[in-house]
Amino acid sequence: MPELVLEVNGRTWTLDPSRPWTLGRDPQGDIVLDDARVSWRHATISWNGRTWVVEDHGSTNGTFVQGHRVHQMEIGPGSAVHLGNGTDGPRVDLRDAAAVPRQAQGAAPAHQGWADPQQPPAHQPQGGPEHGWQQQPPQQQPAHQQPAQQPPVHEVPQQQGPGAGGAAGAPPAHGDRSPTSFHQFALGRVMRIGRALENELVVSDLQVSRNHAEFHATPDGRFEIRDLGSHNGTYLNGMPIAKGGRALLGPTDIIGVGHSTFRLVGDRLEEFVDTGEVSFSARHLTVTVDGGKQILKDVSFGVPEKSLIAVIGPSGSGKSTLLKALTGYRPADRGDVLYDNRNLYKQFAELRQRIGLVPQDDILHKELTVRKALRYAAKLRFPADTSEQEREQRIGEVLRELKLDLHKNKKITSLSGGQRKRVSVALELLTKPSLIFLDEPTSGLDPGMDRDVMQLLRGLADDGRTVLVVTHSVAELALCDKLLVMAPGGSVAYFGPPEEALNFFGYDTWADVFSAFENYRDYDWAGRWKGSQHYQMYAADIDAVAPQSAQPPSRQVVRPPKPQSWGSQLLTLVRRYLSVIASDKGFMALMLVLPAVLGAVSLLINADQDLLPNPPAADGRPVPNGTAATVLLILAVGACLAGAANSVRELIKERVIYERERATGLSRSAYLMSKVIVLGLITVLQGAIVGGIGFTLRDVPEEGVVLGGLVLLELSLPIMALGFASMMFGLIISALVKTAEKTMPLLVMFAIIQIVFTGCLFTLHGTVGVNELSYLMPSRWAVAAAGASLDFNRVNPNTDDPGSTDPLWDHDGGTWLLDMGALLALGALCGVLVARFLRRHEPEVMRK
Repeated sequence: MPELVLEVNGRTWTLDPSRPWTLGRDPQGDIVLDDARVSWRHATISWNGRTWVVEDHGSTNGTFVQGHRVHQMEIGPGSAVHLGNGTDGPRVDLRDAAAVPRQAQGAAPAHQGWADPQQPPAHQPQGGPEHGWQQQPPQQQPAHQQPAQQPPVHEVPQQQGPGAGGAAGAPPAHGDRSPTSFHQFALGRVMRIGRALENELVVSDLQVSRNHAEFHATPDGRFEIRDLGSHNGTYLNGMPIAKGGRALLGPTDIIGVGHSTFRLVGDRLEEFVDTGEVSFSARHLTVTVDGGKQILKDVSFGVPEKSLIAVIGPSGSGKSTLLKALTGYRPADRGDVLYDNRNLYKQFAELRQRIGLVPQDDILHKELTVRKALRYAAKLRFPADTSEQEREQRIGEVLRELKLDLHKNKKITSLSGGQRKRVSVALELLTKPSLIFLDEPTSGLDPGMDRDVMQLLRGLADDGRTVLVVTHSVAELALCDKLLVMAPGGSVAYFGPPEEALNFFGYDTWADVFSAFENYRDYDWAGRWKGSQHYQMYAADIDAVAPQSAQPPSRQVVRPPKPQSWGSQLLTLVRRYLSVIASDKGFMALMLVLPAVLGAVSLLINADQDLLPNPPAADGRPVPNGTAATVLLILAVGACLAGAANSVRELIKERVIYERERATGLSRSAYLMSKVIVLGLITVLQGAIVGGIGFTLRDVPEEGVVLGGLVLLELSLPIMALGFASMMFGLIISALVKTAEKTMPLLVMFAIIQIVFTGCLFTLHGTVGVNELSYLMPSRWAVAAAGASLDFNRVNPNTDDPGSTDPLWDHDGGTWLLDMGALLALGALCGVLVARFLRRHEPEVMRK
């Protein structure tokens, strides 16, 4: 059995083939490499009876031979193995023992600054600020601390290297990973990509269209990519290619199709499938608000692939701000977020498909059953050419994975808090994201459910995803691979294994740590962290990259395509909204009872009186018909209340759902139009009930000014249009407020204002300023249109100035059409404003 000489950093070991030799950061290992890119137990080299073999032990950053990542490979003298990075990772050279003078095998070198694995670095404080360390800089702490726990051998190391970056900056995308497959090109050849089996390159991904794109090799030796009208788009370096368009390819270009990316190397096409083995890192993230105050300060960390990371910290430590910065909802003012070495902010249109986000509030309609909610979500997120069978198959897979198949036909409202959170996670898993963010998923749950949710997230990570969870709960942190602790003011106080965190701070419980944060808010927690050995092990390489200003994405000539066409999205949204309404029997009953009651109230006002002009008095002075004015006022107020009440909560209660769906490709106008159509139909029906009850049982003119004998319809149409316009005003309120509780006071204020400006309480015409302001009120135009049909200048004349008439009440068809047109124009203007206000609730990176 031949011996093998191994050389690392100028040191040599002679390997005895009788046993395996371990390589990694573990001080108890055979060959210790003090590099953060190397896993705790990274790989082994052993003799298999025939040859020497290197075997990777599931390391985070991989083992490489000749630039290719390997799991197990035969090696021998002359071979070179790189750990953690195929280019500049620690190099292990192998030589024939017969050709090298035999050297004594040395002991494994210890970590710098940590010679004894049983002892912490000398500068690590214990006991908290009351022991005096708050007065000393981090690098000058006393060396009389208690022993630290030895890091466990199962620790998942900090992600470094190409995924997270080093001091030299970010290398090219996929620089540390071998291609999933290779495809050879020939001149003049066409290679079609898609989900269908007839394609030359089949991509089994529901985010990909059946016939998605084509690679063309032109006769002059160049290559181009052509989009075939794909639904989710074809991306070149993160930017969408026009639907049906084409683009020439260069040697450094990256083509994105669903969860796969492609790169041309010569005449060979390399394919990289995103199966979760991707890196994710934040570099020097800084967020500044008005006044120059920084709420996130120079946050850098790298996330190991396929791991569970928890983010904790006291209130005001920037956890929510960090989550928004990491997901692109609110990009940082400085710094970068890198997904597989690709700038998330600049390539958000493509990368958003690979990131899942579960907000604190449930992102689903609780009135629906679990299966129905997932069906609508799948319909919106998957391409239009995805069959119902394919969608149902994916829904079934997710339900089984999260153990929700037993609850699939239950309404979400009937589920426990933990089960509802599982449904929210299931919705995100439909598109198979590699990276999942969760904001306070255990908020409001009891300890048992807290544990269940964290165990669920642990399982998601073990199944090949990277999961980052922001939480206040510290009970189950041991399930996590890494822990990020934020200090007050938005800086990093610790990043590393959770089992070492309390020892790092020098306290026994997290309550003590949080109390220290509160009691010593001016202490430089970030400086202490950066002066620690943990920082050198887990974050120094990333932090060494110089901070940059986060430039907003350049404006794109081509908008990112949407999975579904506008019409298809609208139809799905309308069907979902109708399903939500139909499942709420109480709301349906209220919709019918409310207008009936409001219409019936008008009948209590002099039920035997008509709505016609009164005969003039003996002296010839006009006599107002007070009943007509009162009835019209009550009907107008009823329509205003019914219309606005229908919509005033609709957008605010779905805000979290809209924000998430918008980020996945939902059309803003389709969403708004679905609300307008459904609520508009309901409101118009209510207006017909109010007007029908109010006008049918009273004497009205025999002929209308526009519809002739259909005078009841002519009188009811303004009430119906008023309800519609009020519904649009209600949507404005719903889009503006921050909480649902604020809608009711605004609804009451809106109704009171409409009463004042109907023109039934006092004369508006001729009142300078007030009359002009009334033109912005839908009740003014609705009463004017009904008044034109009733000849209100005679029914309710101006007794103070009998010769003065309101031109909006003139008894002719042109006036009625003008009033109705203005009323509908107000509703349309409200729609434009609502669309503008909805932009505020979209990921900021999309607005740029």
